[in-house]
Amino acid sequence: MSDSAEHPEPTGADLARSALRAARAQARQRGEQVREKREAKRHGLRSGARSDGRDPVPLGAALTRLLTERGWESSAAVGGVMGRWPQIVGPDIAAHCTPTSYDDEAAVLTVQCDSTAWATQLRWLARQLVARLNHELGHGTVRTIKVLGPAAPVRGYGRLRAPGSKGPGDTWG
Repeated sequence: MSDSAEHPEPTGADLARSALRAARAQARQRGEQVREKREAKRHGLRSGARSDGRDPVPLGAALTRLLTERGWESSAAVGGVMGRWPQIVGPDIAAHCTPTSYDDEAAVLTVQCDSTAWATQLRWLARQLVARLNHELGHGTVRTIKVLGPAAPVRGYGRLRAPGSKGPGDTWG
């Protein structure tokens, strides 16, 4: 048998059908591309009627989210103590004792007093202050309070001194 008997030549109607099938496949492919572009615009570049992560947020909520993402909650809370110290400990203690630093790892708040009498008084009140601070800031934020007395002035005795000398105490050892 000849090859033309098995596969007859396509007629005009067959050619039209195959052209129509090809055109439909191309249109379907273009429709999918258009649909993909729409989805990309909807989910990627523009904000629509529904809320997403790019919508405006109140400043307080944005700061809270930033603090929790970075792990700065306890540092920010202790920074708040520095500003609200008189309201937390009372005006009498705040007039004579000021917080100077906070060690986040050890949870130690360092407080400087202006006299040894107030330093002693604050050492007696340390347990109550830790409880009050933890009530204000959250449990376990402050474990201990390190109380420092007044800073001693640098004494310069005599006219003749070595450069960098701090007085008679630095001649030993």
